[in-house]
Amino acid sequence: MAATIQILSESRISRDLFRHFNRHQEVTRCWRKEEGSWILKDISFVEEWKDAEYEFLVKCLKNTINTGGFVFGCFEGEKLVGFTSVEQEHFGSRKQYVQLSCIHVSCECRGKRYGKRLFERALLAARKLEAEKLYISAHSSQETQAFYHALGCVEAEEYNEKLYAAEPCDCQLEFAL
Repeated sequence: MAATIQILSESRISRDLFRHFNRHQEVTRCWRKEEGSWILKDISFVEEWKDAEYEFLVKCLKNTINTGGFVFGCFEGEKLVGFTSVEQEHFGSRKQYVQLSCIHVSCECRGKRYGKRLFERALLAARKLEAEKLYISAHSSQETQAFYHALGCVEAEEYNEKLYAAEPCDCQLEFAL
């Protein structure tokens, strides 16, 4: 089934939109920065969202739209199988960055290039917001980092200290527009 990508309005975002979405990821290795170098370490856990995480996500995505950002959904028919969001707020020494705050593909749909298509939409949104770079505070798992690096993302020249403090194990990345 061919997937479509749609811009989402605030009224479309609800807990029900995510009823079939499966945020499951089995992590076995993660990147960590130690003494200035990136090291791949054996770190195992399962990432699985419950109702509380989805409720928080709904609030965050609505806030993104209400503050001038963008949210896109990837659908197979009526079923949401992926989404991405870009925040409107500019930051950095020259206000060059906007944040890719979310990009997720449902577990059963990974490998179908939906993530790449969503990332391309995020780039269009960042350009519309007149940013120079897209900033990503990204999960440090080996697979997630491979995804971002394959798209051309690199370590951020400037770290957003607030995002780094909130998720110190994340990898701080950027993509030049």
